Amino acid sequence: MSSWRQHNVMIRFSLRIPADLHEQVTARAAADRRSLNSEIPHLLEVALTAPRPDAGSPSGDPASPAPLRGKPDSSPA
Repeated sequence: MSSWRQHNVMIRFSLRIPADLHEQVTARAAADRRSLNSEIPHLLEVALTAPRPDAGSPSGDPASPAPLRGKPDSSPA
């Protein structure tokens, strides 16, 4: 498994997230004794490398919403 830590190239980008999610990630980073900039790639790596219980839905729960497609800020045509 390839890890982001093994690569020398890092991409900088801005990310807008809800304040409550920011608080959760900040708290998790503090609990894990990581910086926010280390915690976010760690959480992404864990989420993206975890086996998916059911390829049809993100959580394996049929009531789970489907993944978003397209730009979240775009208005319907």
